[in-house]
Amino acid sequence: MHGTLEEADNGRWRLRFERELNHPPEKVWRAITEPEHLAHWFPTTIDGERASGARLGFTFPRGQLPPFDGQMLTYEPPSVMELLWGVDVVRIEIRETGQGTLLTLLDTLGERGKAARDGAGWHVCLDTLAAYLNGEPDGDGSMAEWDAVHPDYVASFGPEASTVGRSDLAQ
Repeated sequence: MHGTLEEADNGRWRLRFERELNHPPEKVWRAITEPEHLAHWFPTTIDGERASGARLGFTFPRGQLPPFDGQMLTYEPPSVMELLWGVDVVRIEIRETGQGTLLTLLDTLGERGKAARDGAGWHVCLDTLAAYLNGEPDGDGSMAEWDAVHPDYVASFGPEASTVGRSDLAQ
């Protein structure tokens, strides 16, 4: 369930998460692409056309941080959505398995120092996505789950990947 950190070909660092979801790919695709479903688990809105090359805007729903711009790099329904999300590249791939869907989330980071922070964040987001798909009520929006898993990411990824922390969420 925990993500891993790997060096990408371009010298950047990439978080990798794989989650087995007991739901058909069509349901998972809607949950990762449609605004009314994204609102339950993704940290921002994704405003803009769902098409490769489209300009996007991202807004935190409770105004925690300022909005920022990005781009839809790849949009291949029903299996791949890749976003320029600020300075990161976030790619979500889904594929059918015998029991449901394998979701892979890759976040190529703009800075290695935020790997533990963002790893804990995506961990919580994917837990929330799984709960939402299972019909469970939305969480309370607190940082309690992030606080619980962040130390594991710091220990796993090391000090070079842990220089940006919770207090630096604006970066």
